[in-house]
Amino acid sequence: MADKPVDRSTQEDQTDAKARRARGEFVRGVSGFRHAIGDPEFPPEPGRYHLFVALNCPWCHRVTLARGVLGLEDAISMDVAFPNRTTEQDPVGPNLWEFDPTRRATLNGETLPECTLETGTGQGYRLAKQIYQAEGSEEQSVPILYDKVASRIVNNESAEILRMLDTHAAALGSVFSDADRPRLRPENTELSERIDGLNDRIYVTINNGAYKAGFSSDQSVYSQAFEAYFDTLQWLEDLLSDGRPFLAGEGFTEADLRLFPTLYRHDPVYYVRMKLNGARILDYPHLWRWLCRVYAVPGVAKSGSLVHCRQGYFGRSWNGVVPAGPLKPMPYPEAYQHPELAG
Repeated sequence: MADKPVDRSTQEDQTDAKARRARGEFVRGVSGFRHAIGDPEFPPEPGRYHLFVALNCPWCHRVTLARGVLGLEDAISMDVAFPNRTTEQDPVGPNLWEFDPTRRATLNGETLPECTLETGTGQGYRLAKQIYQAEGSEEQSVPILYDKVASRIVNNESAEILRMLDTHAAALGSVFSDADRPRLRPENTELSERIDGLNDRIYVTINNGAYKAGFSSDQSVYSQAFEAYFDTLQWLEDLLSDGRPFLAGEGFTEADLRLFPTLYRHDPVYYVRMKLNGARILDYPHLWRWLCRVYAVPGVAKSGSLVHCRQGYFGRSWNGVVPAGPLKPMPYPEAYQHPELAG
């Protein structure tokens, strides 16, 4: 039987991954837990599921956005890791997500009020890695969707988590009625095909493309990713120039949700940290107004944190100093409440 084709909108092709990494290319790994809410062992029930996230992580931002816009904050509990991972001085080792609300950010010398202890497993683990180790896995990534009743990891692939939250929102305990809750991706429709096409290009060139540019150590790989990223930004600008409010048309969909975390980070973080200094989103008037429009969708603004993003990306790079800006035309994220800034 032939291998199932890789879904390019969900994960990166792993062909020759080791050799590609050795040449300096950033190659994103594949998530290992791929169960689904709705499987017989994971029924959709209010209060049963828990998320482990880091607010600086754009893949986690996808699922916090889904939780927010679908009205699931009360139905799905959540723990938030500190935005910088452990250091070489940690007794377990470096580069691990840690649940420790007492850690202080170098950005402001203060603790971050969103950070929590680990409360989902009942074990009070300090590290996300320990949640995996309890199931015999050596993975260590977030997000994690966890079943508190079965004490098992359900899934750690953000694209699949946000889709299952959408599919089962009512049964999971959304506070919104079916009429008031957005449907992120209706099944088997012309709209779903349009969303899938958008997702495919956005994942390859924008979501993962930002990491290809920022974390690859080969100049040619960086240059290719840089060009593809800005080509797609212009393509999106042209798409939105027909007056549509959202990427797939009149309504907010999964395509908007998946694009938002990267563009939310672009001007204040990725422009510098990911070496994506070709232009700001503010330089694309239609795309800027789209970004402000999505930011105004109920549940979106409170689902992310640029403080965590700036601390997370800059606090573990170079000398650990976090840039203070940008301040013009005004600080972010306040700027996202001003679509008129793009003219």
